[in-house]
Amino acid sequence: MMDEDDGALLRLVGAGDRRAFDVLYARHAPWLVLRLRRRCRDRELAQELLQETFLTVWRAAAGYRGDGAAVHWLWAVALRRLIDTRRRALARPQSAGPVPEPVLAWSPSAEEEALAGTYDADLERALHSLSPELRAVLQATVLDGLTVREAAVVLGVPEGTVKTRAMRARRELREALS
Repeated sequence: MMDEDDGALLRLVGAGDRRAFDVLYARHAPWLVLRLRRRCRDRELAQELLQETFLTVWRAAAGYRGDGAAVHWLWAVALRRLIDTRRRALARPQSAGPVPEPVLAWSPSAEEEALAGTYDADLERALHSLSPELRAVLQATVLDGLTVREAAVVLGVPEGTVKTRAMRARRELREALS
């Protein structure tokens, strides 16, 4: 079973094969948690997102179509869990009482920290003003160097949506910088 490719493992997981799931987890959990940690910087949250990701994989593997690399599909699931978590944190109503410590605060990824010295302050503020979906498209296409097709698979959206979001992100950056 260790010799199976990821697509075959996902198909087996979709059929309810627990051993295939264990192999898939052992093969991909280490790099997934590292990428999640780069995006959220919270060790516990990254572990929680990893568990949610693989729970989703267990439930949704039967829906894996096999178009594109399985690792891109796994990352898309993890990224959607992260975006959903950030949306929920932003949507929580604030009480009129003392301000609680935020459960989920934004922190820059490792790539953002490495490039922070090369950005001027205006560009950095403009990047942080983008919605998580627009930042995710820029992250995938610019920093991760994915093609539009690969970004679409990773983000779990159609190629046209990636192109539209990339155009919108660039337009919003231009407006914020002018």
